[in-house]
Amino acid sequence: MDLLTTLVDKGLRRELPTREEALAVLATSDDDLLDVVAAAGRVRRQWFGRRVKLNYLVNLKSGLCPEDCSYCSQRLGSTAGILKYTWLKPDEASKAAAAGLSGGAKRVCLVASGRGPTDRDVDRVSDTIKAIKEQNEGVEVCACLGLLSDGQADRLREAGADAYNHNLNTSEATYGDITTTHTYADRVDTVQKAHAAGLSACSGLIAGMGESDEDLVDVVFSLRELDPDSVPVNFLIPFEGTPLAKEWNLTPQRCLRILAMVRFVCPDVEVRIAGGREVHLRTMQPLALHLANSIFLGDYLTSEGQAGRADLEMIADAGFEVEGTGQVTLPEHRTAGGGCGSHEGGSGCGSHEGGSSCGSHGSDGGRGSHGVCGSAPAATAQDARTDLVAVRRRGAGTDLAPNA
Repeated sequence: MDLLTTLVDKGLRRELPTREEALAVLATSDDDLLDVVAAAGRVRRQWFGRRVKLNYLVNLKSGLCPEDCSYCSQRLGSTAGILKYTWLKPDEASKAAAAGLSGGAKRVCLVASGRGPTDRDVDRVSDTIKAIKEQNEGVEVCACLGLLSDGQADRLREAGADAYNHNLNTSEATYGDITTTHTYADRVDTVQKAHAAGLSACSGLIAGMGESDEDLVDVVFSLRELDPDSVPVNFLIPFEGTPLAKEWNLTPQRCLRILAMVRFVCPDVEVRIAGGREVHLRTMQPLALHLANSIFLGDYLTSEGQAGRADLEMIADAGFEVEGTGQVTLPEHRTAGGGCGSHEGGSGCGSHEGGSSCGSHGSDGGRGSHGVCGSAPAATAQDARTDLVAVRRRGAGTDLAPNA
């Protein structure tokens, strides 16, 4: 297929595909799916070999969020029966993190519900970062606390944070359809604040909210423009009690095409399979490892995930290896400046050769716009796998051991 040959060549050169090429990936047929996976897999192996980075979520504060993000079980007005608790103490959070680290995780992601942190919240998280780093040599810590005010990213960096996550989630054109309490521009501003503070920026999307192929391409091109080091791809978990509870638009094949498109557009960044992989990829999860080089281990923020041991077995059985703490995730050209998330000459997700550029707080899955298009038929209500959506009842905020 000429399209795939072109995309592989561009990916190996870190060259931006055209919008038409990205859309064409999403429009490929199921008959061509394995060819698409194999082609994107070549790009993945060029920059990341067969390594899989493991990340572990700690939900520092769950539920009771004043924002109205339609996809989120922690949103204002949600009736989902999730765990609700206020801030974990630093020793509690460090203990929760230790479970994931002992299971092989390299990065701990500290997440808190809410619009954004107060200065006192930043102090709390800073103490937690220091506690985790003191007890775990070589661990990476990413914070995900919502919209940042001036100076807060610098304070997190000074406390030892390596990265900051804030997802764009969907295209700018459809953002107002899923959230009204803040704007797309607010999210872009927070990612830029993280960059400016020297933090490794982490920003991704949520697929399955009823968006079109054009919306998916728009948000991924926008992410390339923002130049994050890692791009988490969430697949909507349709929680009962949220406005998007009936949105079952994804098939395993569509999920793989989305991941392949992200890899072609952002060839040399950490592409992470995040929330919803068990719900929507299901038995096709091992194929997704040929596209993404990073996953979350165990449970998510408010939902239960595959057992940590099953994740490790899946990685080994698929012929991949867990990335060690002594290994650098990103290719050398993205880390040449020496810092976590530094970029040679300002080059980013693909190097923006020729001046090419792109368009303009995580999903509940973290590890959490309307009208589907594309050639693959959307899933229907009859395909809804509500049996795979399980509310987290263990780990952080409970007395039960985590699933790591």
